[in-house]
Amino acid sequence: MGAIAEMMMMYAQPLLDETDGSVDQMNHALALGQFCWNLSLIPEEERNEALDKMMPSLEMEADEFEAFRSTFVGPMIQRHQEMFPGMHGAGSMGLSNEVSAPAQRAIPAVSRERYPGTGRNAACPCNSGRKYKKCCGG
Repeated sequence: MGAIAEMMMMYAQPLLDETDGSVDQMNHALALGQFCWNLSLIPEEERNEALDKMMPSLEMEADEFEAFRSTFVGPMIQRHQEMFPGMHGAGSMGLSNEVSAPAQRAIPAVSRERYPGTGRNAACPCNSGRKYKKCCGG
């Protein structure tokens, strides 16, 4: 899993914990997590405007929508700000102008040769009839 996917899963974990483990509920929780993730990246004024425009499509009454907004959306946005403070602040889309270096991961040494010890000009061991350098050694 990529770094962004891992961050998204950590962020959405409270939502995932509330599911019964079914695929439908897990997908729904991840979609809601992504919804809140995206909302948290836009400036607050635009966020409120976007939420107001969404209310009719969510088919909720005004009081139901406000409860959803205060008990679900607000805490998830707060969670994002606490987990990823560098993504909030000055700049477009609420992103910081500072760029931090990506975390270094240890990459295990792996032989890139498919058939180690085979000479470049030898026939390829996969029996393609081509030279190793033009086939599996390329």
